[in-house]
Amino acid sequence: MREVAEWFAQVTGGHIPPQLAVMLVSMVPLLELRGGMIVARILDLPYWQSVIFCVLGNIIPIPFILLFIKQIFKWMKKFKGLGKIAEFFEKRAMKKSDKFKNGEFVALILFVGIPLPGTGAWMGSLIAALLEMDIKKAVIAELIGLTMAITIMSVLTYLLPGVFTFF
Repeated sequence: MREVAEWFAQVTGGHIPPQLAVMLVSMVPLLELRGGMIVARILDLPYWQSVIFCVLGNIIPIPFILLFIKQIFKWMKKFKGLGKIAEFFEKRAMKKSDKFKNGEFVALILFVGIPLPGTGAWMGSLIAALLEMDIKKAVIAELIGLTMAITIMSVLTYLLPGVFTFF
C-alpha cells in the first residue's frame, strides 16, 4: 500500500493540487481512504484537509456503485476483457459476502470501517449491491464505517508519526 501511495504522490506531486490527488486516490478501489490518507501525509497536506478530501473521494463512488453496478457489470460482460474484470470483482465481492449473511448492517459497518486491504466503501458498496441490501441501510452503514476508518487512519498517519511507513 505504501509503495502505491508513494508512487501516486510522486507522479501527481507537481501536476495536480495535492487535495485532488488525495481525493482521486480515495476513489480508487482497493486503495480508497487508506491510500488517500497515506498520500495526504506524504504530500504534507494539513490534517483537516486530508480528512475532508479522503472522505469526499471515498463517498463519491458509493451511490453509483449501489445503484448501477449490476447494470455496468452486465454491460461489461459483453466484452471479453471487460467481462473478466467484472467477473473478478463479482467473485471477490461474493467471496467476502459470507460475513454479511447474518447482521448485514453491522457486518457492513465493520467491513468498511476496519481499514484492511480489500475492505472499504467501494467493496462494501459492491457487496451490498450484489446482495440487494436496502440502499438507505447500506449508505448509513457505510457512512458509519467511513467514520471508523478515517478515525483509525488518522491515528495511524497523523497522530503516531512513522506508523504509516509499515503499510
